[in-house]
Amino acid sequence: MIVAKNIHKNYNGLEILKGVDLQIKQGEVVSIVGSSGAGKTTLLTILGTLDRPNTGEVIINNENVFKLNDKRLAAFRNLNIGFVFQFHQLLPEFTAIENVCIPALIAKKNKKEAETRATELLEFFNLKDRLSHKPSELSGGEQQRVAVARALVNKPLVVFADEPSGNLDSNNARELHNLFFKLRDNFNQTFVIVTHNNELAGMADRTLSMKDGKIVS
Repeated sequence: MIVAKNIHKNYNGLEILKGVDLQIKQGEVVSIVGSSGAGKTTLLTILGTLDRPNTGEVIINNENVFKLNDKRLAAFRNLNIGFVFQFHQLLPEFTAIENVCIPALIAKKNKKEAETRATELLEFFNLKDRLSHKPSELSGGEQQRVAVARALVNKPLVVFADEPSGNLDSNNARELHNLFFKLRDNFNQTFVIVTHNNELAGMADRTLSMKDGKIVS
């Protein structure tokens, strides 16, 4: 599903990634761990096509993504990649179902189709009674489940998650972790998760450990 080759990235002369190579299979749940400053989030943003490397290449589902121009890359990202962040990044003025629909509407899917898919996901996440609630009316765990539904609305090839449970209490964090594996088992979903949570890291099919801009194990 994902192949990264010799990824280097520097900011203002500071080298963050120093030649990263990795391969991730479809349906794998892979965690990336390491101390702060190891390069985990930088790697995730490059794998997720949110930033370009200085050198190296990333191939997702046989597409060499950084050979695409910005417009085509944005379209590829919208259709094939989902994101879940530590802070849910829901738009406060929109309801749960409206937030989930946004990536589908950006992809120019019709509103009814988008709402049907969003409703199915929110029901799957036990949020059937929260469709018309705004983020401020939801608990932290509910907000993060809405964010996961939004990440999945376009049926992406892979979901990238950056500290997805970092802002949740232990009970909600455990529920979210179990949800990722349920999604993988039900839909063969691929997850790449940056985490400091040892429990989540230990549940993954594989754990990649980073240090000083490289994968060391």
